Amino acid sequence: MLNTTAWNRIRYTAYAPIYDAIVNRAFRRPRQVALGQVDWEPGMRVLLVGAGTGLDLPFIPRELEIHLTDLTPAMVKRAAERASRYQRDVTCQVMDAEALAYPEAHFDVVVMHLLLAVIPNPQQGLAEAYRVLNPGGQLCVMDKFQPDDQPAGAARRGLNAFTSLLATDITRQAQPLLNQAGFTIRHDEPVLMNGLFRALIAAKPD
Repeated sequence: MLNTTAWNRIRYTAYAPIYDAIVNRAFRRPRQVALGQVDWEPGMRVLLVGAGTGLDLPFIPRELEIHLTDLTPAMVKRAAERASRYQRDVTCQVMDAEALAYPEAHFDVVVMHLLLAVIPNPQQGLAEAYRVLNPGGQLCVMDKFQPDDQPAGAARRGLNAFTSLLATDITRQAQPLLNQAGFTIRHDEPVLMNGLFRALIAAKPD
């Protein structure tokens, strides 16, 4: 299997110094749109999973308790530096999205941006997000997805062997993943490349 946790740690350690230059401008508006769909309330406890260098931070209200995780120490270091520059009080930790070290029903909002197409087992990542969310809590997802009503064909699956090695899986479908994990999708909006990238808000049922 090309997509493994160990390989992701290696490649994102290598990407860390150039990550912002590659993704910041292209995904600035999609991040803003996605996070703008969250029903924010003062005092919420928020978890950013697989948050990279913390590029979501400018679009999150200040009056919140924010926790940020990423698999790669090099990414977490840069995220902590960004939080300091923005004068944001953010708890930054190295952590695997598929094994979150938080108790059940601990967060009001979980953010997973550009993550579900990267991690080896998105079902397990979503199960962890579901576990740590309060009943009624919100999941904010922004990523690239294969259309929900159109499974990937042979050509796309073949290309996926290459893209998964370097960057991302291009065969995953949002709605089946979220529904299987128990989430209810409340909003689904195309944000980039004619709908290849989508922003979704889902909820853990009360």
